[in-house]
Amino acid sequence: MTEFEAEPAAAAEIFGARIDLARRFTQALADEGEDRGLIGPLEPPRLWTRHVLNSAVIAPLFSGRVADVGSGAGLPGLVLAIARPGVEWILIEPMERRVAWLNEQVSALGLSNVEVLRARAEDWKRGPILDAVTARAVSALRTLVPITAPLVRDGGELILLKGAGATTEIDAAIKPLRKFGITDARVEVVGEGLLTEPTRIVRGTVHR
Repeated sequence: MTEFEAEPAAAAEIFGARIDLARRFTQALADEGEDRGLIGPLEPPRLWTRHVLNSAVIAPLFSGRVADVGSGAGLPGLVLAIARPGVEWILIEPMERRVAWLNEQVSALGLSNVEVLRARAEDWKRGPILDAVTARAVSALRTLVPITAPLVRDGGELILLKGAGATTEIDAAIKPLRKFGITDARVEVVGEGLLTEPTRIVRGTVHR
């Protein structure tokens, strides 16, 4: 069995009083994630650092009603819902087995601030009502903007987790960014001095 990463010291600081829920979720993902096709075989030794804390550190950026597009194993959506119980989270995921996992975890952790929606973002029917949309490891920015921006209200935000190529992705997405009214797309780094690998996001405001 692959060794599971020990909890980093930063975890308790990031999650505060919610750390026990974060531990339960992370342990469940370590125990079941690979068998259920949620994470790859290389992930348990870096589950806290690379996935859970990478997601959780951006929690203070959100308020109101937020969707996580392509929620998958719950990264970042479930992690953010644990860290920010005062925010309403909608986890959008099309794959049935992943939806089953998300619903199981919402129930097991008693998360009353989460709705799991089996759908693709392109099938969203509720209009531009969200205060923000996030996503992690879904697709390149140029294809992500057209499926996320329409969900967000005027003045709301896209807060998308990205890797080292984030600036290049912005450069490649100039046309869709302009088309969907996002004029201030920029890269921000969150968690410096707290995480060994800070989180990089692309952030921008939707103007209609």
